[in-house]
Amino acid sequence: MTAATQTKITPELVAEHGLKPDEYERILKLIGREPTVTELGIFSAMWNEHCSYKSSKVHLRTLPTKAPWVIQGPGENAGVIDIGDGLACVFKMESHNHPSFIEPYQGATTGVGGILRDVFTMGARPIACLNAISFGEPAHPKTRHLVSGVVAGIGGYGNSFGVPTVAGQTRFHARYNGNNLVNAMAVGLAEADKIFYAAASGVDMPIVYLGSKTGRDGIHGASMASAEFDDDSEEKRPTVQVGDPFSEKLLLEACLEIMEKGCVIAIQDMGAAGLTCSAVEMGAKGDLGVTLELDKVPTREAGMSAYEMMLSESQERMLMVLKPEKEKEAEDIFRKWGLDFAIVGHTTPTKRFVVKHHGEVMADLPIKELGDEAPEYKRPFVIAEKQKRVDADSVAAPMPLADALETLIATPDLCSKRWVWEQYDHVIGGNTVQRPGGDAAVVRINDGPKALAMTTDVTPRYCEADPFEGGKQAVAECWRNITAVGGRPLAITDNLNFGNPERPEVMGQFVGCVRGIGEACKDLDFPVVSGNVSLYNETNGRGILPTPSIGGVGVIDDFQKSATIAFKAAGEVILLIGETQGWLGQSLYLRDVCGREEGAPPPVDLIEERENGDLVRGLIADGAVTAVHDVSDGGLLVALAEMAMASGIGATLTEGPDDTPPHAYWFGEDQARYIVTVAASSAAPVIERARDAGVLVERIGVTGGDALSLPGERPLAVADLNRRFEGWLPGYMAGAGQ
Repeated sequence: MTAATQTKITPELVAEHGLKPDEYERILKLIGREPTVTELGIFSAMWNEHCSYKSSKVHLRTLPTKAPWVIQGPGENAGVIDIGDGLACVFKMESHNHPSFIEPYQGATTGVGGILRDVFTMGARPIACLNAISFGEPAHPKTRHLVSGVVAGIGGYGNSFGVPTVAGQTRFHARYNGNNLVNAMAVGLAEADKIFYAAASGVDMPIVYLGSKTGRDGIHGASMASAEFDDDSEEKRPTVQVGDPFSEKLLLEACLEIMEKGCVIAIQDMGAAGLTCSAVEMGAKGDLGVTLELDKVPTREAGMSAYEMMLSESQERMLMVLKPEKEKEAEDIFRKWGLDFAIVGHTTPTKRFVVKHHGEVMADLPIKELGDEAPEYKRPFVIAEKQKRVDADSVAAPMPLADALETLIATPDLCSKRWVWEQYDHVIGGNTVQRPGGDAAVVRINDGPKALAMTTDVTPRYCEADPFEGGKQAVAECWRNITAVGGRPLAITDNLNFGNPERPEVMGQFVGCVRGIGEACKDLDFPVVSGNVSLYNETNGRGILPTPSIGGVGVIDDFQKSATIAFKAAGEVILLIGETQGWLGQSLYLRDVCGREEGAPPPVDLIEERENGDLVRGLIADGAVTAVHDVSDGGLLVALAEMAMASGIGATLTEGPDDTPPHAYWFGEDQARYIVTVAASSAAPVIERARDAGVLVERIGVTGGDALSLPGERPLAVADLNRRFEGWLPGYMAGAGQ
């Protein structure tokens, strides 16, 4: 390296790259000299939290990741499970939180684009997108702007790319005022014996750059995602990437075509840290070196430096190792699709990562150590003292049950999210069996009869109050929602969103949630096959609620037997499966009706979850039930109202038990519960079947009429409930009351 390539490395420059002094000392010992500025940038990219998982991997290793149906667990672009008939499901969830706060449309758009690439990089055709999005309190001056931009960005990319967005979560809480969350999930299908991986093989094999040109957008994007925000976060706008869904659609078709033609040895998406991360991972996984010639990288801006090219996070780009004899065929395919194709390097036996530009060596680093020698921290953590259970008898009901229900269904968290999902094309492709608004989406596999059930779930307020139980509940809720449509839950992907891990209390939240997730996944045979960690979600020292989003996938053998939440006819018996204690701690009733955000969350009995869920799934498969809905946020009465509003059919409900206060019975958030409806003639056999399985079941009413009727309460017209349910979010986005 010549003197011309050297820039003085100062402590200030090291700090600007997000590296701590001891980490820089580690670099000096590793390479035996001062790095070039390009090398410093490469280390910054590879050793930041977003790429290296340096604060989290010691805990992530404890998660269950194996099962007979798992083809590929964590460590690749996406997880892969066997779904039978020679097919595999490929899926993953990732965050684009920081970019979406700075520039909501492009941040959300490129989040969707990135996760789609992770899936089709494995050789799968994407069939569905999901999301989990969290915003600050509605009264905050930036919330409406963020909601508008993020929703438009998610829809803009998915709709243009041509994949349906079929399910998700949308929540509001003051703790997201300074850091909204955008978690995007993609699901794809592939032939089980034709999965493509990132590990390069063979010496002197061509490394090919594919897709769109490289620009200056996204430089330091991964590093920015590994830092807290402050009042100057708007200045980071240049680190947000710009997406082009139409180019990505071309990239998808070109990649799948050259895969089908047998051209590919290895493939890696250029995601976080761009060319740096993709090239290093391909070489390191294959125990090979990589030499890159940056003069051959297609660029859309003049005069780009090696530093800029290595750290750019321009979108819609791939890196591949191709079979040499297939180069011409692959190039012709990419040219046909109007995409850049350039041989930018080759594999070597040296296990060195060498970057050349304008005839100079800009970087020469040990490739394995770039990943393997990244710092790994066992950060100190403190598990917060558990909150006490809220005694239901001590909570006075501030209003009648009917008034409380009307209040709850018009709150930001429980109101209809139709305004959101109607901006997404959720039926493109023609295989969406169940649209958003139910327990889980159902997407037919090709022409059927099989289908995939999929959902995203987490209850952050539970995770804040008790990280272990909250982690368990997130997985159990996901498992329950897949079960409620008749799916057999198979595996999850996770997106673990937390604050600053250098604060022991935040690290304690992370550790507790991971332990809870691990226990639930083990007991429910629901392994983790992929995932993402997003830390430093803080602004001016105030962190988000711990939000470990769980994305789950299950299989339905016959999509025509999948269950929905809507009541089907009058005169059917309503059954409640599972035990109701009237748990009010951390419930939405306690928070939004009583004004108290406190208490221990409901405990999760995983044995009970499994027994109750297995029974419900069997009832659905046998056609014994006509409607199914799991009971979660808002409790029993909210779930019943959702079933009534989905159908326009009312219900007459019975009194709850004498030993439970009525407001606790109807609004408590006890877990492992489902509401099912059955024909009157089938009620006795279904009750007997539940009792034979050791599952608690009780009659709680009968369907019919056009209102929900509770003993001693005024009837609630379903049409009036629906107006309240559907009205809040459109009114808010239109500026109502502002």
